[in-house]
Amino acid sequence: MAHKTPLGSSAPPTSCLDLWREKNDQLVRQAKVAQDLGLSLRRQQLAQDALEGLRGLLHSLQGLPAAVSVLPLELSVICNFITLRASLAQGFTEDLAQDIQRGLERVLETQEQLEARLEHGLRELWDFVLHVSSLLPEVLPALHHLAGLQAAIWLSTNHLGDLTFLLQTLNGSQCRASEDLLLLLKTWRPPAEESDAPLTLQDARSLRDVLLTAFAHRQGLQELITGSLPRALSSLHEAASSLCPRTVLVQVYTALGTCLRKMGSPQKALLYLIAALKGGSTWGPPLLEASRLYRQLGNTAAEIESLELLVEALSVSDIPEAPQLLIEVELLLPRPDPASPLHCGTQSQAKYLLASRCLQTGRAEDAAEHYLDLLALLLDVSEPKVDTASPPPPQLSPPPCPPGPCVPEVFLEAAAALIQAGRAQDALTICEELLSRMSSLLPKRPRLWKDARKGARESPHCSPWVSATYLLQGQAWVQLGARKEAISEFSRCLELLFRATPKDKEQGPASSCEQGCTSDVALQQLRAAALISRGLEWVASGQDTRALQDFLLSVQVCPGNQDASFHLLRTLRRLDRRDEATALWRRLEAQTELPQENATWSLPLYLETCLGWIRPPDCETLLAEFRTSLLKTCDL
Repeated sequence: MAHKTPLGSSAPPTSCLDLWREKNDQLVRQAKVAQDLGLSLRRQQLAQDALEGLRGLLHSLQGLPAAVSVLPLELSVICNFITLRASLAQGFTEDLAQDIQRGLERVLETQEQLEARLEHGLRELWDFVLHVSSLLPEVLPALHHLAGLQAAIWLSTNHLGDLTFLLQTLNGSQCRASEDLLLLLKTWRPPAEESDAPLTLQDARSLRDVLLTAFAHRQGLQELITGSLPRALSSLHEAASSLCPRTVLVQVYTALGTCLRKMGSPQKALLYLIAALKGGSTWGPPLLEASRLYRQLGNTAAEIESLELLVEALSVSDIPEAPQLLIEVELLLPRPDPASPLHCGTQSQAKYLLASRCLQTGRAEDAAEHYLDLLALLLDVSEPKVDTASPPPPQLSPPPCPPGPCVPEVFLEAAAALIQAGRAQDALTICEELLSRMSSLLPKRPRLWKDARKGARESPHCSPWVSATYLLQGQAWVQLGARKEAISEFSRCLELLFRATPKDKEQGPASSCEQGCTSDVALQQLRAAALISRGLEWVASGQDTRALQDFLLSVQVCPGNQDASFHLLRTLRRLDRRDEATALWRRLEAQTELPQENATWSLPLYLETCLGWIRPPDCETLLAEFRTSLLKTCDL
């Protein structure tokens, strides 16, 4: 069917159209040659020259009145220009949407309906153009190609409502009521290009497949994060079964492993993780997920080995691969957020996870070495260059990872690991280093921390860290057999803890690390740990009366700490204070008969470790002995 061209919009001579098409084809072939060169300056230069050539050709075409006979070529040039520019920039820029809008306006110019652009936004403009283009079948393949690029932009910027509307319009009446983007993408059938059509870097059908994979991947991850596991499994299977690049397939297999682990299918999850590790060189995410899987299965050795491999993998720089000069799936995927199973963090984050798990699972010597390596890594990265003429200020580095611990807590955990490994002298060295970095940050007087808000170098969160440092120094001296020094450090810890007042609410929100060390529960347990530790040293030196005072106070400051009550019971028994001991025994007996509730709070790891050192042995035996002695007394 012949189409009328409006007056003033006559087609240029055929020879010019042929020349323009030849120029487009030559530039596309040049870009494809550049693609095969790998990462090189020659590749970059050839691709950049092709991009500038397409820009100049588009400028020439759009410098003339729009014509139906030229529109397929003009729209193809726009598509090639956007594809090449987005691939070189590895992302979409705002002006690319303007190029698309200009192409739509040129279609309307040929139909003398350009006024529509002044009345509607880009979404409505697409609706209008696609309805008009039904009268222009020769333009439809290029227009669908341009629509695919618009869909890519809207997907990458998360404009899913606009994307749904566009796909509904492209599919026509058959999917008008559907809002299922996966279904809409599967249903979309871009028209086949003619054999003599202008060359393109990427056709509409290939672009549709990329969109389908990218959306299934994005949706599966989002459903996994929000806990919609069956839907996530379906979406991720869809992504895995599509035309999925190797690097993306590794991500999909890792996410499938996470999903199946959470759904209670660890063996199937392991198969996907193995496939992910075999499928590519990006080993971080599958190794981290493997460590979580082995931890869930209780296989600590395999968990630690996975974390060691993770640290090793993150220490090796990836060899970059030259991206395709196309719209690829990776271009449409967001960067993994911390909640994503594809976020494996940095080498220091992995090193901390390895060190902390070694400490938690009783591998104290390994934990100590990993913590020392981690401190060296963190301090090397974060230590600023300072003027040697003036003394360097104490430095508190940023946390290795949210929601991981602050660097002061890494110091404290390192000291705890060293003590656990029998390296008390090294632990003292770590504690002294931490104190040297924080001493000037500690408020000198407790005035609701008002002093701390006046200067940027004072912080109310330092007091618990310094107190914990004194506590660990005391434990190190206990291990070295220096009872006097140990009691002195425990006393310094208690003096600072009881001098401190709760931080002022006006101080603002604390980080997750600061919340952990300054929570009411943590501070109570820290006070109890210091009192019990000092009390045990009084017991060891034969001063039961002083020990009794510390144990009594520990029960008062932390009523929920049963360790304090058991130490108090032993001391009362040694001092032959039977009535008090009996009353306390009855309370402990009643508590042990009650159902135990799971704790809804967690303590810093260094404090949990310290509490483990002062836990009384064989509490059940002590209660049984008391029960027996009471029965004998009653018999008498």
